[in-house]
Amino acid sequence: QVQLVESGGGLVQAGGSLRLSCAASGRTFSNSAMGWFRQAPGKEREFLGAIRWTGPYTYYADSVKGRFTISRDNAKNTVYLQMNSLKPEDTAVYYCAEALSGSLRNPGEYDYWGQGTQVTVSS
Repeated sequence: QVQLVESGGGLVQAGGSLRLSCAASGRTFSNSAMGWFRQAPGKEREFLGAIRWTGPYTYYADSVKGRFTISRDNAKNTVYLQMNSLKPEDTAVYYCAEALSGSLRNPGEYDYWGQGTQVTVSS
């Protein structure tokens, strides 16, 4: 059973940075992909980006391209979301998830989800 645990959320001032981590355990699929999503109150879950465990493939939503960077450490089974130039509208619960296939942009394509970590950006 795959377990995903996010960490690194918190309160930050606008313009600041945070790095979220997602530690994965119980993985058995070498070519799966990890995605990052967020959900603000009253809004749908939003795709931010994804990275495959093998190869140089990363994908980003246009809304965060250039500010957010996804990376991975295969030895630690951990993926990261580096968030820079944060804005109050980035306030949300951030989730990581694992997908075995698909376009990686649709939350419905993901098979496993973490519990989420709160990010709050103050103005």
